Amino acid sequence: MIATAPVVELADVRRTYRSGDTVTRALDGVSLSFATGTFTAVMGPSGSGKSTLLQCAAGLDRADSGRVTLVGQELGALREPRLTVVRRKHVGFVFQAYNLIDALTVEQNVLLPQRLAGARPDRRWAREVLAKVGLGGRERARPAQLSGGQRQRVALARALAGRPAVIFADEPTGALDLQAGREVLGLLRRAVDEFATAVVMVTHDPAAAAWADRAVILADGQIVRDLPAPTAELIAKEMMAVTKR
Repeated sequence: MIATAPVVELADVRRTYRSGDTVTRALDGVSLSFATGTFTAVMGPSGSGKSTLLQCAAGLDRADSGRVTLVGQELGALREPRLTVVRRKHVGFVFQAYNLIDALTVEQNVLLPQRLAGARPDRRWAREVLAKVGLGGRERARPAQLSGGQRQRVALARALAGRPAVIFADEPTGALDLQAGREVLGLLRRAVDEFATAVVMVTHDPAAAAWADRAVILADGQIVRDLPAPTAELIAKEMMAVTKR
């Protein structure tokens, strides 16, 4: 059963960037929420504000105005290092580039966020999570010994090992072949269905977005479509309409 408690809420969020005399409105009054146990795909043309939305929602970037709330805490009111503590406790990240440390083993990479947070590493849980993503028995392997799909599984295991309330995934299948990409998307789907984690995924791929419960499409920093139960065909059609605006 899918829960409905909000994990992340954005209320009238605005974010602009300046380069000389040029002002870019990356987010222009975005209001959006992500619930426990749901999978949301965030899409849009290049420069639409997808990555900025993810970064503001995760507390990696600060909004100019509006409110961002993560598990009931308003991020704009938090200073470092408190913001870092909240992020480490409640948020997992999966990026296109994996961001693994080559000198560490698979298990050490998975446990690294817990060590950085000063927590006692939970090796039993880390190994259980690695088994769930299909890497049982590869705990002592190094990233260089793994395929791209396997490395992305390690990144997902690292995100899950902290038992986060939300996982933010930025183009997690962008560097993978079709089969490996499907496997990673299936694992993100399992994180939602089995762990009740909220997953927010930025993607340009309609087929990837179709794994989600919902697809949000941005253009010029604003939400222009919010599609429940999306199909790849519907998403592709809506994306085409947006790019022709």
